[in-house]
Amino acid sequence: MPGGRLTQQERQQIATGLADGLAYAEIARRLDRPTSTITREVMRNGGPTGYRADLAHRATQQRTHRRRQTAPPGARALPQPYGRDAEAVRAYQETLTTVFMTSGLPKMMARVLGCLYTTDTGSLTASELAERLQVSPASISKAITFLEGLDLVRRERDERRRERYVVDDDLWYQSMIRSARANDQFIETARQGVGILGRGTPAAARLENAARFLDFVSEGLIRAAEQGREVLYTRTEPTPDDEGPTAPPATP
Repeated sequence: MPGGRLTQQERQQIATGLADGLAYAEIARRLDRPTSTITREVMRNGGPTGYRADLAHRATQQRTHRRRQTAPPGARALPQPYGRDAEAVRAYQETLTTVFMTSGLPKMMARVLGCLYTTDTGSLTASELAERLQVSPASISKAITFLEGLDLVRRERDERRRERYVVDDDLWYQSMIRSARANDQFIETARQGVGILGRGTPAAARLENAARFLDFVSEGLIRAAEQGREVLYTRTEPTPDDEGPTAPPATP
């Protein structure tokens, strides 16, 4: 699978594929590139409806030029524990961030979440996040507030009374339950509309069907989350093939 930066010709093929309605995975297959590369390229340059090959190529060149001119000494990949490849971890963090963005998170919120999930402790302070992501503390604060509202992170105090932002297994369960409950207001409002619009009318039937569908899906989602919660706490033992060189964990 080829590496390196996308060429202008490849960007033109991406634009053509988007115009033809192809999925990212199909475009990636035709270019012999990872799907994450295509997803990241499109999301960085206007999204699927606003992507332009020439503008994307020019923007990438400008970003590369600015990065070379202004990148601070600490912008390199951080040293990693357990013998990990630091550059590979940094690249994976970018890929994970892109996945979060594709799922609907704004860029800064996705970067914070990606940073937390690739940290062994699963927790960092605001100053640690700001240093790792090379952004202002205010940007971190705004992102954390947004993520807290979605039950994707939580706050806690460490032994030095510093506030830390944490991702842990139970947050996936809490977020799933919140997502299911978010449908309740629409379901209730839709059923009110049935009485107002007149049961049996086309508009009322549309609302009633939507309410019944979301009610069914929400109940199934909550039931599945309850049944699957124990999976979040199941620890798998590494196989010999999974084991690699180890080193003392680095301080986050």
